Amino acid sequence: MATAYVLINCDIGKERAVLEELKKVPGVIEANLLYGVYDIIVKIVGKDDKEVREVVLTRIRMLPGVRRTLTMPVVEV
Repeated sequence: MATAYVLINCDIGKERAVLEELKKVPGVIEANLLYGVYDIIVKIVGKDDKEVREVVLTRIRMLPGVRRTLTMPVVEV
């Protein structure tokens, strides 16, 4: 099992719409609005790193209103 957190910057005024769409993406188990440098934080799980990467590249980054992402893969000890 692989896990990552993704910080997202949205177009101004699109934060809530993006949040609602993120909640529909397979692999997204948590999504929350933030204030500060980033607008949204998302927790993703997948069977491996490749699956998590695909969710970020083909689902999250393609959503209308998403401007920029920062992905932080979790390293399990």
